[in-house]
Formats: sequence, C-alpha cells, structure tokens
Amino acid sequence: MTSNTPLHAGGVADPHLMLAFDQPSIPTWLADRLHSSDIAGVSLFREWNIESSEQTAELTSELQRLNAGPLPLLIAADQEGGQLLSLVGSTPFAGNMAIGATGDADLAYRVALAIGRELRSVGINVNYAPAVDVATQAMNPSLGIRSFGDDPAEVARLGAATVSGLSDAGILSGIKHFPGKGEALVDPHFDLPYLDQPRDRIDSVELPPFAAAMKAGARILMMGHYLVPAITDSTEVPISASEKGIDGLARTELGFSGIVITDALDMGALDQGPAQVVEIIAMMRAGTDLLLCMPDPDLQERVRQAVERGYSRGLIPESTLSVSRDRITSVRSSIAPLMLDPSVVGNSEHHELANELARRSITLVRNEDGLVPLQLGAGARVLVLEPEPSDITPADTTSRYPPGLATALREHHQDVSGIVYPHSPGVNDIEGARTAAMECDLLVVGTDFANEDQASLVEALLATGCPTVTVALRTPFDLAMYPTAPTHICTYGSHTPSMEAVAKALFGRAAFPGRLPAAIPGLYPTGHGEGG
Repeated sequence: MTSNTPLHAGGVADPHLMLAFDQPSIPTWLADRLHSSDIAGVSLFREWNIESSEQTAELTSELQRLNAGPLPLLIAADQEGGQLLSLVGSTPFAGNMAIGATGDADLAYRVALAIGRELRSVGINVNYAPAVDVATQAMNPSLGIRSFGDDPAEVARLGAATVSGLSDAGILSGIKHFPGKGEALVDPHFDLPYLDQPRDRIDSVELPPFAAAMKAGARILMMGHYLVPAITDSTEVPISASEKGIDGLARTELGFSGIVITDALDMGALDQGPAQVVEIIAMMRAGTDLLLCMPDPDLQERVRQAVERGYSRGLIPESTLSVSRDRITSVRSSIAPLMLDPSVVGNSEHHELANELARRSITLVRNEDGLVPLQLGAGARVLVLEPEPSDITPADTTSRYPPGLATALREHHQDVSGIVYPHSPGVNDIEGARTAAMECDLLVVGTDFANEDQASLVEALLATGCPTVTVALRTPFDLAMYPTAPTHICTYGSHTPSMEAVAKALFGRAAFPGRLPAAIPGLYPTGHGEGG
C-alpha cells in the first residue's frame, strides 16, 4: 500500500528527519524550516536545549506552534533514568538495573508511568527508552545500568512493563538498541562494534526483549550501529544500513510495523565524511523511516542531500518513501493533545517512588566479616571516598549531579569526612587517600565503572587494614576489579535516593532486599544477595 500524501518537490527528505539544535531557544533556521517544511520532529538534549521544566514546556509549545505540517511534531528526549536524565529537575530514578535488582514488573510500570508523565507535562512525546539490551558483557562501555540485567526473560518482562507505563502516560517508546548491544566491547559513539554471536544465540538472548517490547506496544525501534554478520551476512555493512536487518529481521520476522529510527548519525561507528551519503541511502533503502540528526549543520545537510539525491536519481524508490511516510503518519497521528504542567516534574509523589526503587534495589553482595550493619561508637571516625561524577559516554548526564555518598552517611553518624577523587586517580591521589585512611576507624569507598586506577585505589586502602566497605555506584561488576574486598554493596545509581538508601541500610535502619540482576564474572551469579 502506498501513501496518498504526495512527496513534496525539493522536500522529500524532511518527513524523514529528526533534527536537533544547540541552544535553549529555537534558532531562526529551524523556525524557517518548520514554517516551510513538514519535518518529522526534533530531539532535545540536556546539554544544549534544556534548562528547566518551565523553559522546556515553553520550547516545545513554540515548536508545535511553528510547525506548519498537518500532524504534531515528534519531540524526543533520552529520559531513561539512572545515567541518562535529559530533563532538568526531573525525578532522579535509579537506572534500569535497579529495577532488575527488585525483579518487580509493577514497579517498572509505575516508574515508567512517572517518567512518562513528567515528559508529557513539558511537551515531550517520545522517550528514547527503554534500552532492552541484555547485559551479558561486564566490560561493555556504553550499557551498564541502562540494562535491566543479563537474563533475557527478565529483561523482556521488565522492558515490556516499562513500555506499557510510558504508553499509558501518553509517551511513545523508542526501544533500543536493536538487535541488542550487550556484547559490544567498544562504544559506538567512538567506533563500530563487531558482534559475532551466532544466529541461534541472538534468537535466544538478544531478540526476546525486543519482541516483548513490540508486543507491549512500542511504536519506535532504534537501530544500533553495529556489525552483526549473523544477521546481515556482511562484515562491512552495519545492521542499521542492512535490508536483512531492518526489512528482514525487524519487520518480516518480528512483525514490527512501527517507525524504525537510526541511532545518532554523528557517531564514530559511521563514516562522518562524504562516504556517509552512501550509508544514508542504504539505510533508507533498507527500511529506515527516521534519520536521527545531531546539531552539526554539515551533518544535517549531508543527510538531507543524501535522501534528496538518492530519491531523484532512483536509488531510493518512491514506493519505499511512500510506505515509510505511511508509518510515520500513523504514529504522528496517534499523538494526543498535550496539557502542559511543568509542576508535575520532580513532584513529591515521584520522589517517593524514586526512594522506593532505591530502597528495594540496594544489594549486599558480600559481607564476609559481618561488618554490616555497622556498629560504630560515637567517636568512630569514618572516611568516605567517592569518585567525581563523570560521564561514561557522551549521552551520560551523571556529571551534572554532585557526589552524595558522604553527605548521606552524615545523616547517620557525626564524624564523617569525605574525599572526592578523580575518575582515574593518580599516584598522588592514592597516596593521599591511603594516608588519610590511616587515621580512620572505617572506610566507605565508592567506585563508578571501576577502571584499573580505581582498583589500585581500593587495593591500597584495603592494605591499610582499616575496615572497609566498597560500594559500586553504577554497575555491580566493579567487584571483579578488586575481588578481595570483604564487604561489597551495589546501588545501581549515584543519585540522592540511592545514596540515602545505602546509608540507611549500612547503619541497620533498612534492609538490603536487592538481588544481583547480572552476574559478576567469576564471583557471583545472577540473583545473588546477602541481605534480606
């Protein structure tokens, strides 16, 4: 079936573009484009566009007012929770892996419903979430707590509940990163991952969460930029430009009828020069509907011209674009009118829900010396060391939140001092921390996606003989970097609710109900937990 909507001369590409801009107000060029073309929509990013909930509501309202097209714009953001919180002032929910640690699909639904209501209240109608990748590779640099865990069935169950919650809030889910990037050992922001799993492994591990999310009502599917030869039969063509990956696997085999969108087109996984034109044409021929552009004007023009010239020269058939337009029209037509109310963002009910998620996910992985719950005298000196919040990937927002572990512990014990160390501590940092530790009665050491330098810090502190609690502030896998630590806790996020929850549990004022949602290689299986 082909669309009855004609392709606009000179504007063939516009209905297939998700544009972006690099300021908190609408630039003149975008206002002109909205007035003269029917672009699909825009993506908003915390770094460039979002200053407050009130400003965001005004921005999205103006975008829709300037939109000359017959349908509402798709206005999208990355609001996953955990390390991706695009909306300023939003409730700081822990990452998906925290939900995995509770195993509660109803909680997943309620968190997603709250996230969706906050987005909708400021005029955002698409969430590039949830990530339904399965966390099978501990060293994956760009997944971590964005995943619900390493059990495909659990990821499928919790991912589907999340899609349902967003949908019931009136938000379109953009499930990602198809066909699953759990095994990636490089970040596609910088390089092209090669995923060499056999097809039967992909069918049994990577695909079930996507199938469940589609069944739950996901209308947008984000393609990852990866080499997946078991699907594409190619070691050169990324799956995001493969007909076998999109029209073959996603549409024919899995039956997905919604919008297929690329991941960001400025990623290092793709050629960023003139050769990218070939990739864009291949993406459209393969069944892509939306092209996710970043603010770079050269990139946006290159993408636009690729589609325009691909069409005019017969490389992208009109029938392909017409069918794609039908899919986009169907989804855009489903967007309900928005009732803007920025006061919904970060409200007290949602904060209490974030506290519930944090309390129920905190996991006591190891307590060999029975150190926890802490039994400290009034004069005991506690030293807290925590890493400076940092962004592990370009999409990360962790650095925008202050460290809070020491602050949380001070609510329960008087003599707590703190050191914030660099994400990669040097020799002087380690020596300074070791010297300070010699004068304390207890050490609480936070790590965040622990690297060799953080591991060296932990080992140096353990060598002092001072009783030590290590706290993995993001992924549970940090313990594998310093496996001799006798007492280890996972929080699956470093925001205030998680810090307050771990402090209460440390001092025996709350339990450790969480269970590992992903195995710590060589140490503990999925489902392990010492608390109760």
